[in-house]
Amino acid sequence: MADTFTLTGKILFIGEEKHISEKFNTREIAIEEYHPQYPQKVLFQLVNKNCDLVLNRQIGDEVTVNFNIKGREWNGPNGTKYFNTLEVWKMVNANAE
Repeated sequence: MADTFTLTGKILFIGEEKHISEKFNTREIAIEEYHPQYPQKVLFQLVNKNCDLVLNRQIGDEVTVNFNIKGREWNGPNGTKYFNTLEVWKMVNANAE
């Protein structure tokens, strides 16, 4: 997908890095989006070298993330399911823009 998206908000959660395989690592981060009436708490995934984007971050930091939407299909014994992932590829301080 060629489109990229941005979201600005406060970090609520930074998960531990998970080593899925020798060449694949993931980490989750939750951010509360700035919206006066309906704030959203959004879960993102960081992959491989991008896991390091949160090394100097703390809960409560205000950041802007750039991310892609990734989707996949899974065929299991109970039928086909579809999953989406919001994959962060850039993170900056919110007031840096």
